[in-house]
Amino acid sequence: MARQKKFILQEHELPTQWYNIQADMANKPLPPLNPATKQPMTAEDLSHVFSAECSRQELDMEHAWIDIPGEVLDKYKYYRSTPLVRAYALEEALDTPAHIYFKNESTNPLGSHKINSAIAQCYYCKQEGTTNVTTETGAGQWGAALSYAAKIFGLEAAVYQVKISMQQKPYRSLIMRTFGAAVTGSPSMSTRAGKDILTRDPMHLGSLGTAISEAVELATTTPNCKYTLGSVLSHVTLHQTIIGLEAEKQMEMAGEYPDKVIACFGGGSNFGGIAFPFMRHNILDGKETEFIAAEPNSCPKLTRGVFQYDFGDEAGYTPLLPMFTLGHNFKPSNIHAGGLRYHGAGTIVSQLIKDKMMHGVDIPQLESFEAGMLFARTEGIIPAPESCHAIAATIREAKLCKEAGEKKVLLFNLSGHGLIDMTAYDQYINGDLQNYSVSDNEIRKNVAELEQII
Repeated sequence: MARQKKFILQEHELPTQWYNIQADMANKPLPPLNPATKQPMTAEDLSHVFSAECSRQELDMEHAWIDIPGEVLDKYKYYRSTPLVRAYALEEALDTPAHIYFKNESTNPLGSHKINSAIAQCYYCKQEGTTNVTTETGAGQWGAALSYAAKIFGLEAAVYQVKISMQQKPYRSLIMRTFGAAVTGSPSMSTRAGKDILTRDPMHLGSLGTAISEAVELATTTPNCKYTLGSVLSHVTLHQTIIGLEAEKQMEMAGEYPDKVIACFGGGSNFGGIAFPFMRHNILDGKETEFIAAEPNSCPKLTRGVFQYDFGDEAGYTPLLPMFTLGHNFKPSNIHAGGLRYHGAGTIVSQLIKDKMMHGVDIPQLESFEAGMLFARTEGIIPAPESCHAIAATIREAKLCKEAGEKKVLLFNLSGHGLIDMTAYDQYINGDLQNYSVSDNEIRKNVAELEQII
């Protein structure tokens, strides 16, 4: 049996602050714009939808370190730190000189990294007197995390889940309902946005863009209700930096430092969560770590999208965000990595892509599941379909190390387990899955419509 070494921090070693990379960036992200006036939005503007504190964090370009509230830190201590693991068995299977480490965010009760921000957002909502929260979810990890966090803070939660993901992963909806949330498949007939979408396309199977539209509409039409978001926005990524800050200390315990940091990419919070604490050393200390975001080949906003102001949702309810995008009306293919089926990238990541501080790679669905199967058979963990993309990108890098005879240190984030995704694995094993790709013509068509926005 190959060795498997875990590095776990003691309670007194846990980070007590989140890292805000916006304060250290040479080129700050462009501001979100009011879709009606096209003027930069203030924290007060954003607080009509989000909690006031999250709105302030969203636009904070000054403070590199933001204190984690004591009550949030107490909740973190139930499951943090998460292990950093040296993947000796995977290294052996690949016959690579690379040292492969993964940060295992699947070990908490919710099974993914999403709980890190759900706890923080629900805490702020509770402190501000909010009674109801609403959100969207793709594969269901965020919806499950938000439902649980809402329950522990005494809030009522309503979740719009992408309809195709709801069909593919019925147990995720059941988890949300177990925690007391109301769950609705999106697009639905319960909101004006959903009705409009279904009027245009009665067979629409949903996207994160449709679910966001419905959740935002509910938040803005329901008294004492706030919208919470699982990725994309800067305050969500801020909360996720607990991952990379822990990993930084754990890598020091291992006596190594990553040459490459890799994570799957949907909206950016998982990627930023592990990458940004290490990226600050590139910015401030001259380190040369490479940062790789692994997105699906069927939703390639980082590798084939355009940088443009765009809506974060399909109906156009959200602020206009400066992002790499495929267009807010883009309909992603029905891949099983539901958390990665999003048309745009967060504003911080988009600016970092422009500044060549990181780059994206696109992974076909079959390659991602092949990587997930190898990881399961070597490391004994069945990864979420989203995480399989990070594993596939890591395997690509490990093979390059073998070809070049180079010993590189590779670190990736295992953002969640796949124990509720076994239908997808069943289909892969039976040969029923296929690759999806998007044509240049489809991307051009969607992107051309952005010129009408701004």
